[in-house]
Amino acid sequence: MQLDVVNANNEKVGAVQVSDEVFGRRVRSDLIWESVVRENASKRQGTHATKNRSAVSGSGRKPWKQKGTGRARVGEIRNPLWRKGGTVFGPQPRSYDYQLPKKVERGALRMALAEKLQAGQVVVVETLAAEAYKTSAAVALLKRLGVDGRALLIDVAADEKLARSIRNLKGVALVQSRAVTARDVAAARRVVATKRAIESLQEALS
Repeated sequence: MQLDVVNANNEKVGAVQVSDEVFGRRVRSDLIWESVVRENASKRQGTHATKNRSAVSGSGRKPWKQKGTGRARVGEIRNPLWRKGGTVFGPQPRSYDYQLPKKVERGALRMALAEKLQAGQVVVVETLAAEAYKTSAAVALLKRLGVDGRALLIDVAADEKLARSIRNLKGVALVQSRAVTARDVAAARRVVATKRAIESLQEALS
């Protein structure tokens, strides 16, 4: 498979060869799903908490004696059966993060990129750089490339001017090729990658 390489003005300046073995295979959406669910889980804060009978306020004294009153036996007012008592088996702070095998993560990224390539939603550029620290400069660059909506920009080393210029653009992210994930690719409407980034990804995923 051969992809056109364009410059900042969307003019063809070359081509890059990508392997069908890496990006031309049948897309397995189940791998992408597994990777996206894992990354979503890792981003959960997990700060939820409820008070059990040892943490809820109240005395631990026995309200009345065990026998002879005709009332139900009870040990303390923090009993979970009572109003304002403790919560039984309520959520406690924890991490939702878990790991997938490296082969699954690499396969998911490969599938996500293959899906975008086969749909013609990948733009390969010579370089990714902004002319100044201005949001308008980044908007103009994306407009010239025909990119709108949610976009993922991939480069081997992120350009500082471009990174700061797109911070105010909703749905646009700049990621280094070594840190890109299947979730990043799947969430984007268009993917803009440099030639070096495509070659780096192809080498890492082959």
